[in-house]
Amino acid sequence: MSTSPSRAAQEAREALGATLRDLRKAAGLTARQLAEQTGQHYTRVSKIENGVQAPTDDDVRKWCRVCSADDQAPDLIATARSVESSYLELRRQSRAGMKRVIGAHTSELYQRTRQFRIYEHNVIPGLFQTAAYTSAMLTFWAGFLNAPHDIDQAVAERMDKQQVIYRSGKRFAVLLEEQALRTWFGTAETQLGQLDRLLALMSMPNMSLGIIPLLTERTAVGSAGFWIFDDSLVALETPTASIEVNRPREIALYARMFDALSGSALFGPSARDLIAAAIEATNRQR
Repeated sequence: MSTSPSRAAQEAREALGATLRDLRKAAGLTARQLAEQTGQHYTRVSKIENGVQAPTDDDVRKWCRVCSADDQAPDLIATARSVESSYLELRRQSRAGMKRVIGAHTSELYQRTRQFRIYEHNVIPGLFQTAAYTSAMLTFWAGFLNAPHDIDQAVAERMDKQQVIYRSGKRFAVLLEEQALRTWFGTAETQLGQLDRLLALMSMPNMSLGIIPLLTERTAVGSAGFWIFDDSLVALETPTASIEVNRPREIALYARMFDALSGSALFGPSARDLIAAAIEATNRQR
């Protein structure tokens, strides 16, 4: 059984508290001693360690300084922030409509990001979707999430966000599993239009598109699609939640996974051949 978003957030807070407790014990301090040296009541230390109360950024900095673990402060601060704010329930967002769901990653994030690294295993990334493909995909999710049917507004929002790919200074490294080329959202005509769109995007100088063949020896398998925004944030989605990762060490792991997946991908003419094969297969189904 999958863990609910609220329970997952609580478990993450408890895990953070356990890490802080381990730091305290490794420093040979009691909860009372740490409280005295950080200027807080010892009961608050207990609440933080047991996941009852969330630590502030300043709490984490003082905690690490007293425990001679200043080097761990950045990761722990990022973890504390993500526990409180980055696990967003799609069902809660979708009550305001699908436009709200696809706006989870704001235009501001897109504007400030210079390097996008995107891996998807069964869907074309939103930045590169046609309007028809987006409409078909969001129609399914609106029904699945019992969301208001504001599909036209949501499609318009996504098309507007795509303008970022034409901005100077932006680079896009995209990895797709071949399965994404063969997973239909909508009709055969919708899929053909989407595949033609991919071929056109491949000619852009700021775009690197790699495709991982279905039948190939590989060194890595991605368990979920993910987007890396510069080296500051990773975003991924499950059927019930949008998850953001901002802990530096975790971001580095996603970057390593992206590099490993790249090693199995085909680029240039070989990637075009895979798209052409998917077009041919789709035409046979019409």
